[in-house]
Amino acid sequence: MARGERRRRGAPADGARTAEGAARGGPARRGSRGGVARGPVRGAVLAIVVLLLALSLSGSWLLAWHRARRAVTLHSAPPALPPDSSSPTVAPDLFWGTYRPHVYFGMKTRSPQPLLTGLMWAQQGATSGTPKLRHTCEQGDGVGPYGWEFHDGLSFGRQHIQDGAIRLTTEFVKRPGGQHGGDWSWRVTVEPQASGTSALPLVSLFFYVVTDGKEVLVPEVGAKGQLKFISGHTSELGDFRFTLLAPTSPGDTAPKYGSYNVFWSSNPGLPLLTEMVKSRLNSWFQHRSPGASPERYLGLPGSLKWEDRGPSGQGQGQGQFLIQQVTLKVPFSMELVFESGSAQAGGNQALGQLAGSLLTQALETHTEAFKERFEKTFRLQEKALSPEEQALGQAALSGLLGGIGYFYGQGLILPDMKVEGSEQKVAPALFPPVPLFTAVPSRSFFPRGFLWDEGFHQLVVQRWDPRLTREALGHWLGLLNADGWIGREQVLGDEARARVPPEFLVQRAAHANPPTLLLPVAHMLEGGDPADLDFLRRAFPRLHAWFSWLHQSQAGPVPLSYRWRGRDPALPNLLNPKTLPSGLDDYPRASHPSATERHLDLRCWVALGARVLVRLAEQLGEAEAAAELGPLAASLETEKILDELHWAPELGVFADFGNHTKAVQLKPQPPQGLVRVVGRPHPRLQYVDALGYVSLFPLLLRLLDPHSSRLGPLLDVLADSRHLWSPFGLRSLAASSSFYGQRNSEHDPPYWRGAVWLNVNYLALGALHHYGHLEGPHQARAAKLHSKLRANVVGNVWQQYHATGFLWEQYSDRDGRGMGCRPFQGWTSLVLLAMAEDY
Repeated sequence: MARGERRRRGAPADGARTAEGAARGGPARRGSRGGVARGPVRGAVLAIVVLLLALSLSGSWLLAWHRARRAVTLHSAPPALPPDSSSPTVAPDLFWGTYRPHVYFGMKTRSPQPLLTGLMWAQQGATSGTPKLRHTCEQGDGVGPYGWEFHDGLSFGRQHIQDGAIRLTTEFVKRPGGQHGGDWSWRVTVEPQASGTSALPLVSLFFYVVTDGKEVLVPEVGAKGQLKFISGHTSELGDFRFTLLAPTSPGDTAPKYGSYNVFWSSNPGLPLLTEMVKSRLNSWFQHRSPGASPERYLGLPGSLKWEDRGPSGQGQGQGQFLIQQVTLKVPFSMELVFESGSAQAGGNQALGQLAGSLLTQALETHTEAFKERFEKTFRLQEKALSPEEQALGQAALSGLLGGIGYFYGQGLILPDMKVEGSEQKVAPALFPPVPLFTAVPSRSFFPRGFLWDEGFHQLVVQRWDPRLTREALGHWLGLLNADGWIGREQVLGDEARARVPPEFLVQRAAHANPPTLLLPVAHMLEGGDPADLDFLRRAFPRLHAWFSWLHQSQAGPVPLSYRWRGRDPALPNLLNPKTLPSGLDDYPRASHPSATERHLDLRCWVALGARVLVRLAEQLGEAEAAAELGPLAASLETEKILDELHWAPELGVFADFGNHTKAVQLKPQPPQGLVRVVGRPHPRLQYVDALGYVSLFPLLLRLLDPHSSRLGPLLDVLADSRHLWSPFGLRSLAASSSFYGQRNSEHDPPYWRGAVWLNVNYLALGALHHYGHLEGPHQARAAKLHSKLRANVVGNVWQQYHATGFLWEQYSDRDGRGMGCRPFQGWTSLVLLAMAEDY
């Protein structure tokens, strides 16, 4: 626009000079003095125009370069966490952990170049051909149910995995000591799924160690392919040793016979480990258990031999991959012990190896401590919940904590060029390498960080271990770019990148996401823990920058209105263009996307953000920020302004506003398939008739006064089974909506168009509980609705967990069944806080 404007300004300048010359004496004769004068004048004018164009072009280029540069530049504010906060020196008890949520069982260090361990397994002879090798959690691999029964987020966990005819139990315990993160031990128990079975399966376990750098592993080989131990050294871990103990019967010390195979090569790349092992399972061996008939099994090489080749046959890069295969008949247990040199020298050696009876004792002690702490924190037994419901709560918490991962890498970013659509003309750039310590929504389907999910995750984690929440929030705020933007989906590292479709790898720096990290921040403020306040003091500049970016970048067409940038265009195959940045994806918005839209949910998020930031600034004594944010917060909470922008009298609820018609539908038009057809009435600027979660946001975020005249109508639609109420929780979209249950395209089934989601139902429960405890005309009704909704939500999640063994991404409003991906122990773990009535 600036370039064109300068051109328009340049053209009249030349015309004005011509008119001026004509006024002074008309056209000059050839050869006269006037003619001689006009040549230099025209040349000067042309030079000025060329100069202006050059300046405009260079200015536009410099501005574009500047914006692109800022998009991939880290924010200059001091970090919220201390330097080297993930190192074994600063946080030794957090250095090792189950920080690989996408694998069924594995551990790693919180390091850019970690030492990694993991488990694979296969049932030999269960199917013809190559046995199914289990390693990474997959949505459709037939494994399950599986999940953590107990996990304290720090030093202990127990997980159960059902896989056809067998059941695995994986356990770990950490023992502090030394300067490098201490010792730890695993126990893996494999048993038949059905008791009393005569045909016991032959199972192979694969224990592996991977280095991601130049560190060297030194294996010590015993007889018949059995590794005595693996020793090594890294700069972060010092000296260490792995020992895989001989298998035993479960709960016994008598050894069981096992067959051993081993493979050692350069690291082919973490996403390729499974395929490398599959490619080496190409030789038949015999398992000869004493007194039993021999059985054939597919195995790795029978002896240790270094192979510097990947699955493709090409030499690979840095790092080593060492894997031990142990094959034997179920039932059995095996233990893997990691011993830190500095921990052994510091006194752990005198304690004895953390194995056998010592490991059993440690597991029992941690289990009892977990149960006691769980009841003290959430008081479910005190609230008379059944033992089965308490077990659900423990599994919800444990699954969330066991899904915490540590990621390191570079994301792909499209800069914000400040003109919508223009970012498509700019190539994505790499963000600087950054770490991220975060919970994940789903180990099988979304094993990476999602910004708006994480705020809900930390509401649960913060109740259990505030320190873990400070760590997670500090890492997320460390992703802030120079403008104050945080990408909504974090794909960091090769393992994470390998599981993401290419179209979702690039994050757009113009697109926001609900600022849910402010929810645990608000809880920290209410709690007043000195450690939390110290953290918030360090984090405040980054929280302020993040909120300021959201408020400014997503500003709407009129003052105090807001609009999600990044809606899909109105493509011919989409019923309603999606709004992925909102987190509500296919929730219906204005049928024809435009800059005139005003999005209710976004305005409510900004209002909440302003409220929290003002309170935080006042608490911390940040007078300048409080003075800046105070008027904004007051304006955003003024109900009259909210009414003017979003109350739809014809609908009787709050609503989005935009260029909209409800005369839109998908119709089959061969050969294109389903195509969007727009009928009459034609779209016009109006409120969007899409009654659902968005309509409730002023209630959900507790922005309404308890005496508000708008509170009653919202409670009406919430409680009406024709609209949002279902026996299983609140629907995401009213059953009365024309979009209810409708596909968004031929290949895009409904997502936020009727299903019950736990995160929004939790917000609704919190709001009803809030208004049920404040004096006002709707107090009694809100309290009653809270009680009924809590019973519906908790009851259905429990029934589905009992039937399937999983927490689910969403639940059907028609029959309550779990839908979407599983396990989904991200925000569905909020069922625990609902049971505890902790909002």
